Amino acid sequence: MKQYLLSVMQPGGPVPAPEVLEQIGRELETFHRELREGGAWVFAGGLHDQGSATVLRVKDGDVLMTDGPYAEGKEFLGGLCIVKAPDLDAALEWGRKAARATTLPIEVRPFHGEVED
Repeated sequence: MKQYLLSVMQPGGPVPAPEVLEQIGRELETFHRELREGGAWVFAGGLHDQGSATVLRVKDGDVLMTDGPYAEGKEFLGGLCIVKAPDLDAALEWGRKAARATTLPIEVRPFHGEVED
């Protein structure tokens, strides 16, 4: 069995209205329940916006810290979900369900190697 990363691509800009966020929250609860019931659940979580990021990088033997994201962009990683799936097609189906639940683009990427069931 492989593991796949489902990345939620969050657009910059204003936060949706509370009623919209409540509906998305309900859809995500349903999606997470389906993952658990389907034996695909590994982990999921939302992230604070990119302004909360700290980047660490090595330069001349020192580790430098910089506030903010590594790269500026119109979208940022807003959350993630790690799923177990037998193949890419199954992982893409979970990605489709995640896109419907979040109403946001989902990037699906495999981890290297296999995991035990």
